[in-house]
Amino acid sequence: MEFSLLGPVSVTTAGGELALGPAKRRSVLALLLLRPNTTVPLEQLIDSLWEDEPPEHARTVVQGHVSRLRATLAAAGAEAYGVELATHGSAYVLRLPEELIDAHRFGELVSLARPEAAPADAVPLLREALGLWRGPALTGTVSSPPFAAATHALDERRLTAVETLARAHSALGEHEQAASVLYNAAVQHPLREGLIAALMRALFRTGRQSDALDWYHRTRRLLNEELGVDPGARLREAYEEILRAEEAAPGTGTVPAARTAGGPGAPGAGTGADGGAERPAAAVSRETGPTVGTDGVAGTGPVPPRLLPRPPARFLGRGAALERLTAALTGDSGPDSDSPLAVVTGPAGVGKTACAVQWAHQHAADFPDGQLFADLRGFGEGDATEPAAVLRFFLTALGTPEHAVPSSATAASALYRSLVADRRLLVVLDNARSSAQVRPLLPGGPGCATVVTSRSRLDGLVATDCARPVGLQEFGVPEGIALLGAMLGAERVDEDPEAARELVELCDGLPLALRAAVAQLTARPRWRLARLAAALRDERRRLSLLSAEDTGIASALRMSVARLSADDARLLSALATSTDGQLNASAAAALAGSDLEHTQDGLARLAEMHLVDEKATDVYTISTLTQLFARDGTGEAEETEPRN
Repeated sequence: MEFSLLGPVSVTTAGGELALGPAKRRSVLALLLLRPNTTVPLEQLIDSLWEDEPPEHARTVVQGHVSRLRATLAAAGAEAYGVELATHGSAYVLRLPEELIDAHRFGELVSLARPEAAPADAVPLLREALGLWRGPALTGTVSSPPFAAATHALDERRLTAVETLARAHSALGEHEQAASVLYNAAVQHPLREGLIAALMRALFRTGRQSDALDWYHRTRRLLNEELGVDPGARLREAYEEILRAEEAAPGTGTVPAARTAGGPGAPGAGTGADGGAERPAAAVSRETGPTVGTDGVAGTGPVPPRLLPRPPARFLGRGAALERLTAALTGDSGPDSDSPLAVVTGPAGVGKTACAVQWAHQHAADFPDGQLFADLRGFGEGDATEPAAVLRFFLTALGTPEHAVPSSATAASALYRSLVADRRLLVVLDNARSSAQVRPLLPGGPGCATVVTSRSRLDGLVATDCARPVGLQEFGVPEGIALLGAMLGAERVDEDPEAARELVELCDGLPLALRAAVAQLTARPRWRLARLAAALRDERRRLSLLSAEDTGIASALRMSVARLSADDARLLSALATSTDGQLNASAAAALAGSDLEHTQDGLARLAEMHLVDEKATDVYTISTLTQLFARDGTGEAEETEPRN
C-alpha cells in the first residue's frame, strides 16, 4: 500500500488505485498524511476544507468523509500494512509506517544526498527522489489557503532537490546534464533567481555563453515588469562572474580556476589542468575504480565483498534445480525485470540453503563486483533479522564506514541501491520469513541478481517483484542412497542396500535427516546400516535419533511450527492423527472439528509453509516426520542413544 502526495493524492495497492471519492475526502486524507502518526483536530480539518465560512453541518461532513476513508482502507487490507485511521475524541490520527508515503521517501532520499562531498552517490539518490513526483503536489484537493501553503512547501522541496542534483552533476563535470536538469525548472519558475543563476553557470560551462547571458537579461526584464525590482545579488554575481571569465579567457568557454573554485554559487566545481571541471574525491574513475569521498562514503571498497559461506560438503542430486536457477537469474528465459530474483522454497531440511550457496559459488565469476550473503533468521531461534541490520552489514561490506550508514532503514535501503546500481553483484538472502523482510534488501541494478531461500512460498515477491520460484522436493531413493554413499563410503552402503533404501524412506528423503543419520553411523563405524534402520522404526525415538547437536529435523520443524497461529498449529496436530498421511479438506475438517471453509484456509497456509503438500486438487499429504513432530510438538524422546 502506497500513499501519494507528490502529484494526485492517491492510495495504491497491488490491486490498483483505490477510489477515494470527492475532493474534500481526498483533502481529509492529504491533511492526515501531511501529519502522519499525529492527531489532527476536527476543527483544523474544517478550517482547511472550507475557504470561506464553513456550513453548519461541517462536522458531520468531515466525520462522514473519515468514516468512508476508514472503510475504503479497511477493505483494501490496510491492517496488514500497519495502517489504521483512528479517532481520538474530537481528533483523528492516521497511523502508518511513514515510508509508505511518497513525500517521506522523497525527504529521506534527498537528505542522503551530499552533492559536494559525494556527488557520484548523490546523483542516483536525487534522481530516484525526483522520480517520485507525478505532477503538482496535492493535485485533487481543495484550493484553500492551508492547502496552497502545503503545496508551495512541497514544491519548494522539489526545486531545492533539482538545484542539488544540478550541483552534483556540476561537481562531476557533467555540465550538460546540470543544464538539462535546471532548464525545465527554470521555464516553470522564471522568477526564481537562484535557479536561473545556477542555470547560467551550467550553460556557460558547456560553452553556451550567449544562452547564459540571454537568461540573465530575460529574467531581469521579467523582474522589472512583474515586480518592479532589479535582479538580486545571486543573479548579479552569476552575470558578473561570466563576464569576468570571458574577459580572462575570451572565446574559450571555460571559467578560470580562481573564479570557478571560489566564485559564488559554484560549490565543488573546481577546474582541472585541462580547463575542464575537476572531478571530486568521491567520483568514480573507470580506470582506477572508486575512491572515498570527504564524508567517508565510498562507492565500493578496495576489494569486492565475498560473503558467501563455504560450499556445501558432498553436494549432489540437485541438477534440475540448479538449471532452473541459472535460467531464472542469468539465462535468456529469465524475467524481464532489471534485477532478476529467484526464490528457492521447500520444507524444512530439504536443502534450500545448500542449493542456493552451491549455485552462488558455481556462478561467482559472473558477478565480479562481489557476492553478499545474509541469514535473515526467519525460521530460527529468537526474532527474525531486521532489514536495517542487514543493510548496515551490506553497506559496510561495500565500503561505507559505520558512521556514514543511515539509521533509517528506508534511507539505508536507498543508499544501498544507489551503491550497487551499476555493479554486477550477487545477493543471497537465506531463511527469509516474509516478502516484506526481503524487499528493502533487493538491489535494483541490471547487473545484480538475488537468490532468496524460505520455507514459505513468498507469493508476495512473485506478485510484485517478478520473482521466479524454484521449488525443492525430497530426495527419491536413488538420490538418497547416493548421498549416503558419498558421506559414508560406497562400500558401507553397498554391503547393505536394502537397509540403505529403508533409511532413505525413514528419513522421508530429507537431506538434513539423512545427514543426521550419517552422523550417527559415522560415530559408530562398526554398525551396519540395518542396525540404525531398526532403531529408527521406533516412531517414539525417530526424531531424537535424527539429530546431531544443534542440527536436526525436530529443531527445524520446531521453528516452522513456532511461526504458525494457534489455530493452524491445532489443525496441524489434528492432521498428524491421520492414518496414512493423506486426506482431503472434508476429512481434515472432521479431524480438526472445524468448519470446512476455515479448514480450507488453514490447509492453504500450511501448504504455503510446506508443512503439508497439496499433491492434487483437494488432496493433501503430511510427511511421516512432520506427523511425528506434530503429535507432541517436541520431537523429543527419553532415549537419544540407539539401544545395543
